Amino acid sequence: MKSVSRVFYITIALVIITVIFGAVFPVQFEELTESIKSYVATTFGWYYMLLMSALVIVAIFIAISPLGKIRLGKDHDRPDFSTPTWVAMLFSAGMGIGLVFYGAAEPLFHYMSDAPTANEGSDQAFKEGLVYSYFHWGLHVWAMYGVTALALAFFQFRKDEPGLISTTLKPLFGKKMNGPLGTLIDVLAVFATVFGVATSLGFGAVQINGGLSHLFGFEVSFTSQFIIVTVVTLLFLISAWSGLSKGIKYLSNTNMVLSIILLIAVLIIGPTLLIFNMFTETFGMYMQNLIETSFRTSPLESDNRGWLDAWTIFYWAWWVSWAPFVGMFIARVSRGRTIRQFMTGVLILPTLLVAIWYAAFGTTAGDVQNNGTELTQHATELVLFNMFDQLPLSLILSVVAILLISSFFITSADSATFVLGMQSTHGSLEPANKVKIVWGIAQSSVALILLYVGGLQAIQNTIIVAALPFSFVMILMIIALFKALKKEAREMTGRE
Repeated sequence: MKSVSRVFYITIALVIITVIFGAVFPVQFEELTESIKSYVATTFGWYYMLLMSALVIVAIFIAISPLGKIRLGKDHDRPDFSTPTWVAMLFSAGMGIGLVFYGAAEPLFHYMSDAPTANEGSDQAFKEGLVYSYFHWGLHVWAMYGVTALALAFFQFRKDEPGLISTTLKPLFGKKMNGPLGTLIDVLAVFATVFGVATSLGFGAVQINGGLSHLFGFEVSFTSQFIIVTVVTLLFLISAWSGLSKGIKYLSNTNMVLSIILLIAVLIIGPTLLIFNMFTETFGMYMQNLIETSFRTSPLESDNRGWLDAWTIFYWAWWVSWAPFVGMFIARVSRGRTIRQFMTGVLILPTLLVAIWYAAFGTTAGDVQNNGTELTQHATELVLFNMFDQLPLSLILSVVAILLISSFFITSADSATFVLGMQSTHGSLEPANKVKIVWGIAQSSVALILLYVGGLQAIQNTIIVAALPFSFVMILMIIALFKALKKEAREMTGRE
């Protein structure tokens, strides 16, 4: 493949080495990565809290400053996608399967088993479960995605640079980004993307398998998951072949329609009044305590530091590891918007949608639990389906949920093959189909091997460790972006 760069071959080699090591020595691999992950979480927890909080401040400042009038593209460019389709694409790529996987389970787990500060099973723990779900999936995540995507979109569409992470650092390092240092940065981004998406695909296969087993008695086994991954791989490769404006666009709109149908159904069939009351109060608590929770490091023995390491620090590192993939995809679909339009949309709309989703599903799960059905005994992927069993129209709800997970599965893999194709073809906006197919098969193969050896946890740990060096790259990206934006603003003022 003549069009591919060194990044392609280097990353493929690293992926193969990592997967072989994980497959041959699964126990040692998980123990090693777990110990490194624990060290990173304990030692750099304060750093992750400061980094994510700083990204929120940077995102808001850019949105409201005069820099916000700069367009991501030429002055005459206009958005390629309508706002509803654009939001659907953000939502599908940025969260996807995770919302369905954790929507009912995470708030319930905080409520009944592992509350951050309250007593488990108390009314306060019920509320805390929702507040911290908003926190872990809300404003901070989208600020991080937004700033990363903004840097990529600005250099790509305003300055005509290749769509690579390394090119965003040219204001600081110049031509060095065309050499080994730039290659190293791009390899790190592609490596994180491959394993981040492969892990997500593994979760998706497990939940689809669990749902089919719960509803129709399908065997929960690697064979079933192999069939699921194979079928979905064929579907997303067909979508990838059709291109960005067709495949991912239609899939994202489908995701949004199915999500809205499922959300409205739960709002109506579930404890409607309790959901609205809980959402209003807990979202207010989330906003009111945002500064305190953003900087909470639990430094003393009585502060429950273990919870912070296991949840908030884990999530911050997890999201940073997803930043190259989601940031590149959001950048690619955002050409033509002004920085203010872009940043406002990225910060506000997904945060609100996430909060409403968690309020609906988390409150319903808590209410079912309080009415005598023990949901916490089930595996994470089965909590949603067992919750539906206690509601009217449970079969229809479960089928829609399985369709939604499958659609998110296809969209995530499709988006990732596009991004991986860009990163390994010198930043091409239209990577060759054969390159996307290679990456698509590679992602699914990694997911299958990990499922076979039970190594999803070890790979999660690996990504979180890899997120630490990429977080330093992110800081450099912000400095380079501000330098470039100030220069652009001066040039615009001169032209005016």
